Amino acid sequence: MTNNSKKIGLILSGGGSKGIAHAGVLHFLNEKKIVPTQIAGTSAGAIVAALYSSGKTPLEILTFFKSIYFFHWKHFTFSKAGLIDPNAFKSYFSALFNDTLLGELKIPIALTATDMIQGKLTVFGPETKVIDAILASSAFPGVMSPYEIGGNLYSDGGILNHFPTELLKNESDFIIGVYVSPLQKVIAKDLTTIKSVTTRAYELLTANSSLSKFEDCNWLIEPEELSAYSTFETNKTKMDAIFKIGYEAAQKSYEKLNVDI
Repeated sequence: MTNNSKKIGLILSGGGSKGIAHAGVLHFLNEKKIVPTQIAGTSAGAIVAALYSSGKTPLEILTFFKSIYFFHWKHFTFSKAGLIDPNAFKSYFSALFNDTLLGELKIPIALTATDMIQGKLTVFGPETKVIDAILASSAFPGVMSPYEIGGNLYSDGGILNHFPTELLKNESDFIIGVYVSPLQKVIAKDLTTIKSVTTRAYELLTANSSLSKFEDCNWLIEPEELSAYSTFETNKTKMDAIFKIGYEAAQKSYEKLNVDI
């Protein structure tokens, strides 16, 4: 049951391709007519937040993720500090957002990135272009080169804040947190490439800083089954499975809630 007078804050963590689970959660929330009044997102969570706030349905968000092959040769760079150039993804978002600003979206959202020069977390305001905020927030370190906005270099918001509950904690009556980065189960032979080691190090770092924030959430959705999936999943069948895992995790945890939303 939804209380329309409540301010509902939705927190979407980073998680690479596992962020598709956010769309699955949103699909369940839509069915229950639970509509967030504001959203905070990091990295993949920032992408989902922007798409949803622009009016895209959860199933359309899933289709969007499936339409992009992350490791396409056109995305690679040999002149920047990363394997992949975030600017290469502008074309995917241009048709959706063009020059739209964050403040022009249907639902207010706060997206984070890491200012690599100042060493500080940046929370993009309503005057920032949606495309810039998305690409800065999701520039995964070691894999993607930093994204430039106005001469400043930004990398993934998850470096400093993977699960930004504090952005909405004092502005919401009820916080729904969706954390899609459970630690992946690995063995030594899984850590034999630069990408795999970088990804593992990043997962360990973000997990350590995020767990303490779980208590900020009135409803925490943490799909543990996602630990079996990689951060950069490209298989479309597995993407469908990730979406379903998010939906089912929301459904199961909803049944255990003792309060109305």
